[in-house]
Amino acid sequence: MATPIAGNVQRSEAVEAVLEELLASMTWEQKLAQLQIAFRPRLEDAKDLARGGIGAVFWPRSAEATNELQRTAREETPHGIPLLVGLDVVHGQRTTFPVPLAQAASFDPAVAGADARISAKEAASGGVNWTFSPMVDVSRDPRWGRVVEGFGEDTHVNSVFGAAKIRGYQGESLANEDSILACAKHFVAYGQAEGGRDYNTVDVSVQRLRNVYLEPFRAAVEAGAATVMAAFNTVSGRPAHANGNLLTELLKEEWGFEGVVVGDADGVVNLIEHGVAANLGDALQQSYAAGLDVEMGGNAVSVDGVALLSPGDVSSERVDDAVRRVLRLKHALALFDNPYRDAALEVTAPSAETRLAAREAAEKCLVLLKNDDGVLPLVASRLRVLLVGPYAESNDHLGAWVQSFAEPAGTLADSIQAECPDWSLTVKEGTGFFQEDPALLADAVSSAEQHDVIVVAVGEPSSLTGEASSRSDLRLPGGQEELIRAIAGTGKPFAVVMFNGRPLVTSAWIDSAPTVLEAWHLGLEGPAAVARALSGQVNPGGRLPMTFPRSSSQVPIHYDHENTGRPATVSARMDEDVVDVALMGPGNTDDRYTSKYRDLPLGPQFAFGHGLSYTSFGYGQIQVEKEELALEDLREGRVFRLDIALSNTGDRSGDEVTLLFIRDRVASLAQPVRRLRAFSRTTLDAGQTELLSFDLGWSDLGFWDNQGRYVVEPGEFEVHIGGGLENNAHTVVRLT
Repeated sequence: MATPIAGNVQRSEAVEAVLEELLASMTWEQKLAQLQIAFRPRLEDAKDLARGGIGAVFWPRSAEATNELQRTAREETPHGIPLLVGLDVVHGQRTTFPVPLAQAASFDPAVAGADARISAKEAASGGVNWTFSPMVDVSRDPRWGRVVEGFGEDTHVNSVFGAAKIRGYQGESLANEDSILACAKHFVAYGQAEGGRDYNTVDVSVQRLRNVYLEPFRAAVEAGAATVMAAFNTVSGRPAHANGNLLTELLKEEWGFEGVVVGDADGVVNLIEHGVAANLGDALQQSYAAGLDVEMGGNAVSVDGVALLSPGDVSSERVDDAVRRVLRLKHALALFDNPYRDAALEVTAPSAETRLAAREAAEKCLVLLKNDDGVLPLVASRLRVLLVGPYAESNDHLGAWVQSFAEPAGTLADSIQAECPDWSLTVKEGTGFFQEDPALLADAVSSAEQHDVIVVAVGEPSSLTGEASSRSDLRLPGGQEELIRAIAGTGKPFAVVMFNGRPLVTSAWIDSAPTVLEAWHLGLEGPAAVARALSGQVNPGGRLPMTFPRSSSQVPIHYDHENTGRPATVSARMDEDVVDVALMGPGNTDDRYTSKYRDLPLGPQFAFGHGLSYTSFGYGQIQVEKEELALEDLREGRVFRLDIALSNTGDRSGDEVTLLFIRDRVASLAQPVRRLRAFSRTTLDAGQTELLSFDLGWSDLGFWDNQGRYVVEPGEFEVHIGGGLENNAHTVVRLT
């Protein structure tokens, strides 16, 4: 009788018998050695770790070197246990795909799946069998640098994209040579660090932890994630690395997770600085006892086999459980049969096929934020185009968490020349990323008169995103805002292209820019994708997976907020005194005692789900198969089936992202004003219509309460379907 473990792995009596026999023959020190992964960049040092019986190492940069480590583990240790070989393969190995936040902007999980599948094949060919990805932290504060590594602010989007990445990494079977272990991280609530500062404290209610931050991890476990990584942060005062309520009671017991829980880099050591452990031994004891299976840092057992913990520090049952979990995954990967890879077949460069996949992915991630004067696409031939800005000739397109040996992407200028050979292109820097140069600015402005259109390529360098890259100011760095305003002053038509890894504040210049294309950090084929979008070969169809605030002080700001007891709503009446009106700005409310900033217009600059197109789309009315269901029928699997007609009402082919939101009108706990429950991306030719169908069931209409119970309550639910948060078709369904 086989039962699922992780991915497509099935637990079998035969394998369990082998594991028990192996476990019984291991000493305490040998068991603890299996429960750690250590950083040793030199091959000879890593071989010493392998001789010491360590369970996992970081990739030594080639199939040949990895084979040497595996040979050492197999032939020079008492039990010949092969190694797990880890690496952060986040959005590409040799072929770099768009950063994960950009992938979420596609609203097409196939983009994430393609990245993971190609990344797994390339990494596995070199001997990697474990990646520390995907990150499924719900991220609602763009000051946090690691928003680039996840899928944005929405719980459902993180769940769907995380599951797609997991399936891509792990493939049809972990035993296949092109499959690697996925790792859902960071468990849990890392994305709600106070102040957006990396590694910071998290204090969160049970209902918000359950409804927002845990759901993507639950989806990851259901998708078969082989491993889960503990987070650096505390949760309600207890560091995740030593949080038995989370690691054992919830993850392993409630959810039935049978894979491996790994610590983050020195996360166990950090318990000392957290102030919950007196020393390293105490930190290790607390972590293993709480449910951590593998410590990242290599502190449990020294290279010469001396253990820092004794059997009296951690129960033998807990240690044996952790070792079983590690050994099961090694069996699932078929490492005991063959841990080696053919060095001659190692993928060391992108292929034409993987480049095409990366380019198609990048094209789907582009978001057209503004196009007021229809500046884009630039379809006329023989255009005189001026390209200005620090991203004009920068090759910084790969983004954060990229391999040092990854193929460079080239520049936007080179891609425009290649994709748009009929254009007469002039390139001017205008300004640097971090410094202002009046001479460069003057040169760019003076060149504008001799050109038909200007493309302003600005953004945030990759070095400002990722881990340990929190920012207090979300504006474009350096003199880039001044460059945009100066180009606007020329009176020439222009388009701004932004390359960045987080939502940015654009309020100082957005009103003067007629057209803005959000290009993110799109990876190897990013510049080509942008060039094709500028010329109309590609019609941008992405949507924002994360809200763009008006001010850095406005965050966290996310679409699925609670309504509050005094919600602010836009009013047409602006009859307060002159000072107050000036403070409020356009679009604020004249009702003073409501939840708002008095010196900002209401709402964000660009909302979650925002995105335009070179064509237009229209929706029909929502058709509901059955408007009312009994609660028990829903519990037993009945659903609300909703259909809606989507039409391309423009004159060119394009992609439309359709979002389905619900709102529980009355509930025992305050609910979000909107909650995304489904989405789809549809390609339609001009004039084409397609009928879209969605189901709403038990898992969509309930919520977790503060006692950790999932409840579905009778009542009315608003359903909104459309291309964004506003102007949606809507209906009401009822549970009785």
